[in-house]
Amino acid sequence: MSPEEERVIRARQGGRAKVMALLLGAFVLLVFAISIVKMTH
Repeated sequence: MSPEEERVIRARQGGRAKVMALLLGAFVLLVFAISIVKMTH
């Protein structure tokens, strides 16, 4: 595998990792918000 192909693959993996991190963060915030709302009622 050439260095150029490796760089492209790493960039793609990095992009996927960022998307997964954002989705996980959004899910955690959603669960946190639901917990707050349930505790206040």
